[in-house]
Amino acid sequence: MESAKTDVMAARPLANRRGRVRARGEEIRKFILLNVEKHPDISHLAATHFNVSRQAANKHLKKLVVEGALLPEGMTRYRTYKLAALLEWRRIYPIGPDLQEDQVWARDIAPVLGNLPQNVMDIWHFCITEMLNNALDHSGGKEIYVKVGKTAANTQIMLDDDGVGIFRKIQSSLNLLDERHAILELAKGKLTTDPKGHTGQGIFFTSRLLDSFDILSGGCFFTHTFGSDEDWILERPISSDGTAVFMKLNNHSARTDKQIFEQYSSGDDYGFTKTVVPVRLAQYGEDKLISRSQAKRLLARVDLFKTVLFDFRGVETIGQAFADEIFRVFARSHPQMEITPINASSQVQQMINSTRTAWAAELPGSI
Repeated sequence: MESAKTDVMAARPLANRRGRVRARGEEIRKFILLNVEKHPDISHLAATHFNVSRQAANKHLKKLVVEGALLPEGMTRYRTYKLAALLEWRRIYPIGPDLQEDQVWARDIAPVLGNLPQNVMDIWHFCITEMLNNALDHSGGKEIYVKVGKTAANTQIMLDDDGVGIFRKIQSSLNLLDERHAILELAKGKLTTDPKGHTGQGIFFTSRLLDSFDILSGGCFFTHTFGSDEDWILERPISSDGTAVFMKLNNHSARTDKQIFEQYSSGDDYGFTKTVVPVRLAQYGEDKLISRSQAKRLLARVDLFKTVLFDFRGVETIGQAFADEIFRVFARSHPQMEITPINASSQVQQMINSTRTAWAAELPGSI
């Protein structure tokens, strides 16, 4: 009896050790799946990160290949890996009164996505229905193509309609300068060409919920990556009809839609009260941001918010008139708003400080 008890006690540390080894292996393989797309030499990266031999890292790579999660490419010495497509699904829907975004989600897309964590499904539910609804109500197209691709690490979904094009539609409806100006307004949020039927929050929050969000339409390409308040515009030499939306999210993201809504909202009703304005989008080519007209274009509709963060990332310098229009003239006429510059270079911050000093000198009691 004593011998049996001793055997059980000896087995417990061994079982615990095996459990730790198994957990460590799962952690290494998860790291590989999350980073393989960005790092060609993923074996070296994993070995360095976990302080294991390259041979040990290669064993985990081989296991992921056997499981069908990775695809090897090239000869052994120069072998690279890419995520294997575990699932690909596509369908073309005719745009018409019978097509409802909630039915497309519940009947088709949600079952395709499968057993993802609830927080991830909630994010996809919001993003898919919002983007489908935009296409149905605003594109003016005849059909929309939906494609879902799923790997062991993430899911990518594309919606592509044959309509007028989202940037062109906004430009025309709001009488803006061009498609680039339309993207600037889109990035601020609360933009809609149909204020009676839409709040203008869909694209703003969709771009913040996902790991990456891209829109290709007309002659422009708009992109936003999670963790960056900065949006980018890339102009394309060849214009295309319609709108293509590309969305990507990690299958095991810890993010929740509630976290993102709270980040830009206030009150019990989640009022959309805060926005981040990427100042760089107001620049055209090599133009410098120096004039009041440029500042006024940047300021359009920001009075819809209580808190506005002007993100100066990528902006080297600004002119005195540009800074004065935002941080003295506009700020003085909107005292209830919180207007804050972020990611400003020393030169930009110096110009902002100068205009704020001039405003302070105008206040009663100033010397």
